[in-house]
Amino acid sequence: MEDQQTVHLVRRCLAGDSSAWEELVRLHTRRVYNLCYRFTNSAEDAQDLTQDVFIRVYRTLAGYDVSKGAFTTWLTTLTRNLLVDHFRRSKQDRITDSIDAGWRDQEDSPSIGDRLEASGPTPDERLAGKEAQKLVQQALARISPELREAVILRDLQDFDYKEIAQILRVPEGTVKSRINRGRMELARLLSRNKKQAGND
Repeated sequence: MEDQQTVHLVRRCLAGDSSAWEELVRLHTRRVYNLCYRFTNSAEDAQDLTQDVFIRVYRTLAGYDVSKGAFTTWLTTLTRNLLVDHFRRSKQDRITDSIDAGWRDQEDSPSIGDRLEASGPTPDERLAGKEAQKLVQQALARISPELREAVILRDLQDFDYKEIAQILRVPEGTVKSRINRGRMELARLLSRNKKQAGND
């Protein structure tokens, strides 16, 4: 169920309330930035794209229909479409570096590792976790964009299958298949990396 605060903010924005627009942007900037960063692996590109997303949201907000789905799903769809355009424009074949690199330098963008640290692991556990995280990030960067986006939306952004199907505009079965294939590909790459590390 859509957060009633967001629905109320959207209605106030449509009525011309500028403070509601500022609050809506504040509430959703981090999610949009994180998604852009995970796909571009560039803080600068992620900032520019986040700005572009909110410009597009501002221009098209009147087209958002509360009855057709959650605002976050609509916003993520819009973000994803902009990322696809960016991906095509930049003609990248692969996003090669870590999806999480540099997040420790960004105050408002905690990494997966930061979230895990809240439970209080020892320094040794933290170091092992960072190594594992680095391997996962490297493997994630090597899988195809269609598998990567499905895995990111499900495992890192916590969207459910139905929402992901809406965002990607594919059937739920395709979403499940891409997530499964993406996870299997990640496991294969991680296993190979582990074997290579063991042989060093």
